[in-house]
Amino acid sequence: MAEDRELRVRALLDSVRAEGRTALTAPEGKVIADAYGIAVPGEELATDVDEAVAYAARFGGPVVMKIVSPDILHKTDAGGVVVGVEGAADVRAAFHRIIENARGYNAEARIEGVQVQELLPKGTEVIVGAVTDPTFGKVVAFGLGGVLVEVLKDVTFRLAPVTADEALSMLDSIKAAEVLRGVRGQAGVDRWAVAEQIRRVSQLVADFPEIAEVDLNPVIATPEGAVAADIRIILADQVPAARRRYGRAEILATMRRLMQPRSVAVIGASNEPGKIGNSVMRNLVDGGFAGEIHPVNPKADDILGRKAYKSVTDVPGEVDVAVFAIPARFVAAALEEVGRKRIPNAVLIPSGFAETGEDELQAEIVAIGERYGIRLLGPNIYGYYSTWQDLCATFCTPYDVKGGVALTSQSGGIGMAILGFARTTKTGVSAIVGLGNKSDLDEDDLLTWFGEDPHTECIAMHLEDLKDGRAFVEAARNTVPRKPVVVLKAGRTAAGARAAGSHTGALAGDDAVYDDILRQAGVIRAPGLNDMLEYARGLPVLPTPQGDNIVIITGAGGSGVLLSDAVTDNGLTLMEIPPDLDEAFRRFIPPFGAAGNPVDITGGEPPSTYEATIRLGLEDPRIHALVLGYWHTIVTPPMVFAELTARVVAEFREQGIEKPVVASLAGDVEVEEACQYLYERGVVAYPYTTERPVAVLGAKYRWARAAGLLGGAS
Repeated sequence: MAEDRELRVRALLDSVRAEGRTALTAPEGKVIADAYGIAVPGEELATDVDEAVAYAARFGGPVVMKIVSPDILHKTDAGGVVVGVEGAADVRAAFHRIIENARGYNAEARIEGVQVQELLPKGTEVIVGAVTDPTFGKVVAFGLGGVLVEVLKDVTFRLAPVTADEALSMLDSIKAAEVLRGVRGQAGVDRWAVAEQIRRVSQLVADFPEIAEVDLNPVIATPEGAVAADIRIILADQVPAARRRYGRAEILATMRRLMQPRSVAVIGASNEPGKIGNSVMRNLVDGGFAGEIHPVNPKADDILGRKAYKSVTDVPGEVDVAVFAIPARFVAAALEEVGRKRIPNAVLIPSGFAETGEDELQAEIVAIGERYGIRLLGPNIYGYYSTWQDLCATFCTPYDVKGGVALTSQSGGIGMAILGFARTTKTGVSAIVGLGNKSDLDEDDLLTWFGEDPHTECIAMHLEDLKDGRAFVEAARNTVPRKPVVVLKAGRTAAGARAAGSHTGALAGDDAVYDDILRQAGVIRAPGLNDMLEYARGLPVLPTPQGDNIVIITGAGGSGVLLSDAVTDNGLTLMEIPPDLDEAFRRFIPPFGAAGNPVDITGGEPPSTYEATIRLGLEDPRIHALVLGYWHTIVTPPMVFAELTARVVAEFREQGIEKPVVASLAGDVEVEEACQYLYERGVVAYPYTTERPVAVLGAKYRWARAAGLLGGAS
């Protein structure tokens, strides 16, 4: 059955191609819709006015009449659509008017006739479509439809093909989800029927890569079903070549030698201070790398007390990594020698490749890498740090605070910002890696490695683009159930600039697709650089929540209101305090305080009140996370608050009770030291902000949901 269906569609698409067309006519679209079970109304193609009258009479009721021309894509713009036509006289008049409007719109257009279509009942207009995204390939879209679709832009995207469950989830992912469930006494739409339209369109574009865009707009969704009033299909000028992919085992084998090398060669090593080759050598030697370090320089015999080699081929034994610190024009020849030496990894620090318009030079090194099986990191990078190996293969400042956060960046400047943040906040890192031009190794390779690396607990990535979005999603889906993945995607404001032949294409701006598909993959998207870094720093500190109930305990009413707003803004849930718990809290707060949620203990309370209420929040199993709002007073100074909070949290963790606790501290400069003290002891705390601690908590919740560790959708 599926094979017959595909043969019918293949024959039709081949005939359209043979005519030199990329847009299918409406009758051709119906052939494909019928083949894939996409529900469309009854319709016929009338080549003259008498046929139109006969077809309309056969349908028995009002009809829609539309121009059919391979040269007119946007029929409404051409005045080529008339709705609600009934009776022979009106059909004749509409037929002539449509033809006349079409000729006025485009005198050269080929006109095949007028489509006479059953008029669908009134319902909710939605759009179902698909588009070929340059990063993610075939993507299916769903949202509110009709003539205002590009104004409302209430659309969500998923990788195609989708499962039935994924298709259903799309109905809940738009802002107008409530409309589909039924509002103001109106019945909701047939959700299964709408989801089936989505699923079938997604399967169509997955089966036929040459289909660039599909529009079902509008789909009339009613309690009884979902029928596409119009179908538009556009073919691609050409199908992009498939990117070379490596298997998971291949990636892990190469990455292990890159991140845990026993021997490193530095091509372009130098004794001259100020040169990149000197900085790389000094960082490797001074950083304490325990493996072999081989300087390569044809003009030196000795570099930093180590024997220098004229060529990398002269280096004895196996070498795991070759770090390049030579000008771009010499890289290709040296890479050939790396290939002959059978070195699996080349770290290309030099700039002067595709980022400066030297695309051919970059293509040459990629070809050499593929020929010899060398994986290339870069070019145009600052290098990389593998802290657990005491490896600093970079010309930037060294960093040796070992920990569980892996950080990557496509930009050298962002890489240095990452380094400075890590140093200032004393964030322990497992690796910092520059990706630069991503001629070969990219985020999905690193994600595959960090997902398995026992030293890495959280991965944070700055990226400007993804070379292969599907490979990244696959790697993320494998990693997220075990470790959070945070992404800062640059270039959000450049979305939607490309020309498109369909509503779906126009709606599929780069950022809109990235946003939905990264969420689909379980990735936490950070709105800015500092957010990415703070999430990466905080997520390993916080325990995984066991439920949605969040309680705010605050010494300041104003902070309580702002913290409540932050909870809502981050998609979190304030617990509805049951009467017995409300009464328990009231026992510890003054009469002029306020129980409920937030629990306002007021600012003049002694440390014992903070301690008693925090204890209650930790010991009651119905509460799953605490947000603390501290207000600086002489009665309870900042460090007193910090010490008591850290002590109580530690005490409960020793008993096996681990809940996320975050804190916002308002006060004079002493609160900064108090926050640092708390952070180092497992409480994510920030001075002068109510938003930041709750945002980190929200990120932890988003990961827990995506990882399947908490009920509810991500």
